[in-house]
Amino acid sequence: MGDEISKLPPQVQERLLRLQQLQQTLQSVLVQKQQVEIELTEIEQALSELEKMSDDAVIYKAIGSLLVKSEKAKTVADLNERKELFNMRATVLGKQEERLRSQIKDLQTKLQQDLSPVSPFQP
Repeated sequence: MGDEISKLPPQVQERLLRLQQLQQTLQSVLVQKQQVEIELTEIEQALSELEKMSDDAVIYKAIGSLLVKSEKAKTVADLNERKELFNMRATVLGKQEERLRSQIKDLQTKLQQDLSPVSPFQP
C-alpha cells in the first residue's frame, strides 16, 4: 500500500496525510470528551447525594490520597464550579469535534475527486 501511495501526485499524498492527522486528532478529542462526560456524571452524582444530606452533615472530600473534612456548602460550591468548567470544556470539545468531522468530510470528498480518474472503470 505504501508503494501505491508514493505513486500518487504530491498534492494527493499531502491530502491523505492531512486526513490521517485529522482522524487522529478527532480520536483524541473524542477520548477527551468521553473523560469530561464521565467527570460530569460523577459530579452530578455527588451533588445529588449532597442534596439528600442535612446542612450540618459531616462531609469528607478526597484530596489526593487523603480524605479531608469539609463543609457541605463549600463542597457544593466547589462541585458546582467544577461542573461549570467541565460543561464549558464539553462545549468546546463538541465544537472541535464538529469542525474536525466537517474538515474530514471535505477532505474525503476532495480525495475522491482526486482519485476518481485513477480508479479503474466500474460498471
